[in-house]
Amino acid sequence: MGFLGKLFGKEEEKKAAAAPKVEVAKVAKAQSIPAEKVGLDGKFDESGLAKRVAKALDDADISDEVGLWVAQKGSVVVLKYNDDAKSVLAKAEQVAKRVDGATDVESVPNA
Repeated sequence: MGFLGKLFGKEEEKKAAAAPKVEVAKVAKAQSIPAEKVGLDGKFDESGLAKRVAKALDDADISDEVGLWVAQKGSVVVLKYNDDAKSVLAKAEQVAKRVDGATDVESVPNA
């Protein structure tokens, strides 16, 4: 399945597959949408950044078989993880930092 489908559902995977690559800065400026709210299809999405990070993790071949979740607080990506995800956490952080609209990445152990 992948992070995108696992965290946000199959419909988001379909949307991502059908949509052309979105130029976040261009869309944000043209539509007056904050960069962190630009969705996979270039439209307003409250969880746009988190969904784009989840897709980037899939594209980077990071295993979704570990306890790793993606959320956002504004333009900050939040990676919540279990102990079994520590092996992929550093790579996941690097991937998340490169997603357009992300200003920072927080990694939080799952309590």
